[in-house]
Amino acid sequence: MKICFKLNGQGVKVDVDPLQPLLHTLREQLGMTSPKQGCGEGECGSCSIIMDNQLVNTCLIPTIQAKGTALVTLEGLRNTPKGLCVIDALLEAKGVQCGFCSPAMVLAIYHLLDNRVCANITPTDQQIREALAGNLCRCTGYAMIVEAAKIAARKGEGIW
Repeated sequence: MKICFKLNGQGVKVDVDPLQPLLHTLREQLGMTSPKQGCGEGECGSCSIIMDNQLVNTCLIPTIQAKGTALVTLEGLRNTPKGLCVIDALLEAKGVQCGFCSPAMVLAIYHLLDNRVCANITPTDQQIREALAGNLCRCTGYAMIVEAAKIAARKGEGIW
């Protein structure tokens, strides 16, 4: 079946089994390597992307559900001012170790900061932890990732 959607701002059309997980379509047919295959059950968040302004687990979504949507992966954020702000903050806070969860963490922090009601208010530790709750990290213990979200909020004050 041919399915059309926007991926990182560009229109794409894929010919796939409509029930194939979106994760596989993104990785295998469209070359997006930032969403990772982790648990395959929506528990680890490694496959997270932003779909129509919502953070979602692509391992749980059949590709047909992407029809007509706007998808954003790390590949679409990494060269934008907001994406670079989050990436730089993660590096500054030393919130990247093995890197497996990092793309999803960037997207989760980006989503949190981009959807704040008031851009000049730094999210609390609790708000940041809630925003990251769907993403598992086995290396950092989260403190450095929480710190990275605070750094991104502070340093990106003019762009959010």
